[in-house]
Amino acid sequence: MAKELDKVDVVTIGAGWTGGIVAAETAKEGLKVKSLERGGYRDTTDYQHIHDELKYAQRYELMQDTSVETLTFRNTRDEQALPVRRLGSFLPGSGRGGAGTHWNGQTDRYMPYDFEIKSMTEEKYGEEKLGEDSGLRYRDWGVTFDEMEKYYDKFEKTAGVSGEENPLGEERSSPYPNPPMLKTKSLRLFEKAAKELNLHPIMMPSANMSQSYENPDGEVLNQCQYCAFCERFACEYDAKATPDVTVLKTAEKTGNYEIRYNSNVTEIVTDKDDDKKVTGVKFIDTMTHEEFFQPADVVVLTSFLFNNYKLLRVSDIGEQYNPETEKGTLGSNYCYQTGLGATGFFDEQFNTFMGAGALGMILDDFNGDNFDHDDLDFIHGGSIHFTQTGARPILSNTVRKDTPEWGEEFKEESIKNFTRTLEVYSMAHTGPHKDHYLDLDDTYKDAFGNPQVMLTYNWTEEDNARNKYLTGKCKDIMEKMGAKHIDVSNDDIGAYDIVPYQSTNISGGTPMGTEPENSVVNTWLQHWDRDNLFVAGSSTFVHNSGNNPTGTVGAIAYRCAEGIIKYHKDNQRLEN
Repeated sequence: MAKELDKVDVVTIGAGWTGGIVAAETAKEGLKVKSLERGGYRDTTDYQHIHDELKYAQRYELMQDTSVETLTFRNTRDEQALPVRRLGSFLPGSGRGGAGTHWNGQTDRYMPYDFEIKSMTEEKYGEEKLGEDSGLRYRDWGVTFDEMEKYYDKFEKTAGVSGEENPLGEERSSPYPNPPMLKTKSLRLFEKAAKELNLHPIMMPSANMSQSYENPDGEVLNQCQYCAFCERFACEYDAKATPDVTVLKTAEKTGNYEIRYNSNVTEIVTDKDDDKKVTGVKFIDTMTHEEFFQPADVVVLTSFLFNNYKLLRVSDIGEQYNPETEKGTLGSNYCYQTGLGATGFFDEQFNTFMGAGALGMILDDFNGDNFDHDDLDFIHGGSIHFTQTGARPILSNTVRKDTPEWGEEFKEESIKNFTRTLEVYSMAHTGPHKDHYLDLDDTYKDAFGNPQVMLTYNWTEEDNARNKYLTGKCKDIMEKMGAKHIDVSNDDIGAYDIVPYQSTNISGGTPMGTEPENSVVNTWLQHWDRDNLFVAGSSTFVHNSGNNPTGTVGAIAYRCAEGIIKYHKDNQRLEN
């Protein structure tokens, strides 16, 4: 029998960006808050040997342990789903700070078109433009960009984002809190080429600090050292905005917050006397293997997308999506992002071994509906990126397409090209589709006896068309940059492969909306079926964008926290 703990006002499941933001905002209001984090404690003092590419970038020290919990995958419903034994396509985090610890720091905003994609597309092109299969799942989010802008602004100030105004962006309520990062030789080359093509490159909005910075909560971040160890690594300089050096510190300073580590939540408990509410959660202490019950006035799911979905499903909260009937919402609207482009080989050398996770330039000329889609077989588009994240020795083996994958020629080409290759790539939108969804797989169980999440996903013809268009634009820029040889990603990307890393930018599964018939949570991220249950994170997105999602994750979390505070005060369901 589970041991019952002292009740708290708010419990969050996970202590990453979303859990930290919710905790900081509610604890500052005087609420007693606890986060249950399945991973362990860590802080800057643990990162003295963080520049170990084998340990962190190859063996995933900061990531989810797939021997404890993973997912199964298939491309189509008629296939047998098989378990993912080694992380590849995306990298869920674990421990204090979650995936926010090992992110790059790229901090874009979504576009007004993203939040109102269905109505804007139908108004301009007609409803047939959305496509027969995906059009049934496309819809507006229920909030507009203008309503979300203040939350974007708040997150960017918390994270100390370094950036510059985007001529293709919407009006900002205030400038970025820090100036853009340094512009390297390779970035200047990209900028010159893009402008010669009448495009609008800007320095990438970056949560890597361009200068020392104190955020509105009093947390201090240091200037970036351009050491090239951001993605898949923590930052020992406190120069990258992560939850553990910002919002978690802020929450802890209130005296109203604590994190319980090594605590794997297995169930959300519904109130026996009132099925419109939950009473708390059950979790397993992974060190002692004891089971506990944590009572709370408000439960907030703030973990990685798959975990948010799974906890609702195993707790029998909400209606599972059925692709046959297209009824139900839980598990629906799963989306990903593609990232293809053009690799250029040069005679001259660049100092690509230096860099930072969000050191780069970006342009939105082919993103959203910033270009005409009348004669195109797709909607939306993607941002085009040029980054200098740092060429680390193990994963930096760029060779031409016709080079053998091993042997003397591979070694020679790898060494020669180490500082002579540059890449222009796109970060492309993907939309919801009736056959892309999450479910449970009763064949495979996790270490606690619950079914694993089953993912059904594949690229579509529209994805192929969009990527062919965007990779062509990447090639145009690379040619203008003067590359001696260019390799372009395949026009047809074929079936989605979960093995190689692509990005951790996944979305959906618990989508938000204005009606329980088409969404899991309302626009305050409050569950339709349980008044005191909230869900935050990219699992609430209706579709993915052509921009990095973390800025929107942060903005959504601030909106969620505002809703929780109001609900806890008034004890009434929130209105959209």
